[in-house]
Amino acid sequence: MNWTEIFREVSKLVTEIQTDRFYALYALLVYILIVYLQGQLQHGEQMKPYCLELSGSYACFTRPEMKVERVSYDVMTPSAARACFEAILWKPAIRWHVRKIEILKPIRWINLRRNEVSSVVSVANVKKAMNGTAVDLSIYADDSSERAQRAGLFLRDVAYRVYADLEFLAARDPEANAAKYQEMFERRASKGQCVNQPYLGCREFAAAFRLVAKPEDETAPIDETRDLGFMLHDLDFSKSADPQPRFFRAQMENGTVTVPAWDSEEVRG
Repeated sequence: MNWTEIFREVSKLVTEIQTDRFYALYALLVYILIVYLQGQLQHGEQMKPYCLELSGSYACFTRPEMKVERVSYDVMTPSAARACFEAILWKPAIRWHVRKIEILKPIRWINLRRNEVSSVVSVANVKKAMNGTAVDLSIYADDSSERAQRAGLFLRDVAYRVYADLEFLAARDPEANAAKYQEMFERRASKGQCVNQPYLGCREFAAAFRLVAKPEDETAPIDETRDLGFMLHDLDFSKSADPQPRFFRAQMENGTVTVPAWDSEEVRG
């Protein structure tokens, strides 16, 4: 039944009502119902779920409480999963909401010691280079004055199935619609295309990805349940100059971590 038919039926019923008081109450209830249904339909059009399978030889989803040596969370964090979706498609008019993470392989660890650099490129030098001045921006890991060896506790041989909703923000692109971005993501993900290579926590740990059309036909996640403790959900960029981390209590139930909504009471600063 379309909206024209709905209004026709409502008008027919209204003409059968004799009392003004009952008519007013009935008309108000019908109006509230119509507005609610319209909102539900529009919300459904603006949000569409997708599923990606991500895998790699190594991963490191660094715990923020570890200041020097890198120690990974037991499983992928929602912010790392969001970054993988954004590596395939990101535009100002869309937003990704991670809903669920399935762990497909047993959690295994490896200790590694890596060469890192102890300094960062100077912002002033970057600005000079942007203005055309010849400036050397290189930092070499084999330079003994710059090199720093750090140990890390990483994950190895990982695979995840990540579920996320693509939200279309109509106010940021009034001339477009949700289907435009949905088709763009589906085309890129199905062909293995991406803006930059998705990675598993650190850029050196590249992720292979695959768009999963029918998750129900895929293999089940691992049969393991454990309390993962407090985990980073994402950063709050409401103050862009000072983004703040927000956390949630992660529970793995039969190999699945359900991610609470960003604005839920479970997510804390």
